[in-house]
Amino acid sequence: MPKYLFRASYTPDGAKGLISEGGSGRVEVAARLAEGLGGKLECYYFAFGEDDVVGILELPDNVSMAAVNLTVGATGLVNTKTVVLLTAEEVDEAARKSVSYRGPGD
Repeated sequence: MPKYLFRASYTPDGAKGLISEGGSGRVEVAARLAEGLGGKLECYYFAFGEDDVVGILELPDNVSMAAVNLTVGATGLVNTKTVVLLTAEEVDEAARKSVSYRGPGD
């Protein structure tokens, strides 16, 4: 099942909600979200800096991850960024593919 690294930052109103609800509550919400889509929350960490949260979701497909991003973003309380994670075997498979490409100016 594909894995996705998510990065999130709270808006001011989102941070107020976090203060009132607590961190454990947000982790539970994320775990239920993943389970509802047939996946699981692998890890969820709060962070300092540009990102307030980083974590990994395991979901059935890109469409499921897109649904998560649309739903979370629509609240206006959290801004998210997602990175699709690849296994070493997937990179091996990609390396074996023949791709026709010419660099700019070549």
